[in-house]
Amino acid sequence: MPALRTVSRALITSITIGSVLLGGAPAFADNEIGGGTSGPPPGTTGPNGNATGDGTLSATAGAVVYDRSKNGSGQSAGPVAAARGWTPPACWYAPTYTPEQLQKVKEPVWEAGSTGYEWDAEQRKKYLNKDDPSKDFNKDKTGKGYWWGSYVNKSYPPGWDACDEDYFWVDTGDAPPAGIDNVITPEILAGLAYNEIRVPSTKVTLAPAGPTKVNLPTWAWLDAAQFKPVSVTASVPVLNMEATTVAEPVSLRIEPGTADAQVYPASGVCTFVNGRIGEPYAAGKANQTPPCGVKYLRSSGDGTYPLRATITWKIHWTGTGVNNPQALPDGEFGAEQAVVVQEIQAVNR
Repeated sequence: MPALRTVSRALITSITIGSVLLGGAPAFADNEIGGGTSGPPPGTTGPNGNATGDGTLSATAGAVVYDRSKNGSGQSAGPVAAARGWTPPACWYAPTYTPEQLQKVKEPVWEAGSTGYEWDAEQRKKYLNKDDPSKDFNKDKTGKGYWWGSYVNKSYPPGWDACDEDYFWVDTGDAPPAGIDNVITPEILAGLAYNEIRVPSTKVTLAPAGPTKVNLPTWAWLDAAQFKPVSVTASVPVLNMEATTVAEPVSLRIEPGTADAQVYPASGVCTFVNGRIGEPYAAGKANQTPPCGVKYLRSSGDGTYPLRATITWKIHWTGTGVNNPQALPDGEFGAEQAVVVQEIQAVNR
């Protein structure tokens, strides 16, 4: 089947879901993100697996629910950039509809006739039982399983078309049919949770206070209270499946913004020791070598140097059936700050 026709039918299905099944704007619960149906590209209208006030799921059964209560927060917090070209899952398959829900999705599409007689005939053959209407859409199995469909990671568009299977039935407790890739797993949930991780800004404290002086070591450190492990848990309640992704700060890389500078240590990478990067400056340490810092060798003149501080976060996950932490690629988050560097003024008498 041509890919273009697959997408157009999925779009029609998505619009039908919004107008027929949901009947208006859905109510969102805290910490929850919905999914998509088979094949619609990111940005199109699709069903959302939303939790109602009593915690039950509506519209799509396999929606991913996020617990961000232990995540980084604040206006300066941001996402980590994964190393080694890692990207979060673009799409996956999970429970989507009960028999009755899928019937409400499919029948209006067939009645519209916009997908063509041949396609509609194939669909009716798959979902209807001419000898026993009670078995249409597997309604005789209501409460014993779900029709599974594809979900799209809207925050990561590339690769969404990797999930182009039509809906398929899975009995409760059974594994999905063999040969279907991207079926939801704790590892996929861990990747989705990784995509939701937020970490605090990396603006470092520099001292002595005021403009930095040429050839005078400048101490750099981070507030230990801000830099602690953060985590996000992603789950699919209907499957009793979850994964928690944890990010822990491990080092700070300082880039002075000019070649006319010397960093401490020489690598420019300061490691976390006892939950802290660097050491706060104190009176009397002006001529000492800081454990983490920088010494500028030339004035910034009328401008500033863009010092960049980047934190590396070590990331791992655990989840359903996976008790030993599994590594994910390290993540980085950095920020620039303007540094004024002045010549030391000498007074001649």
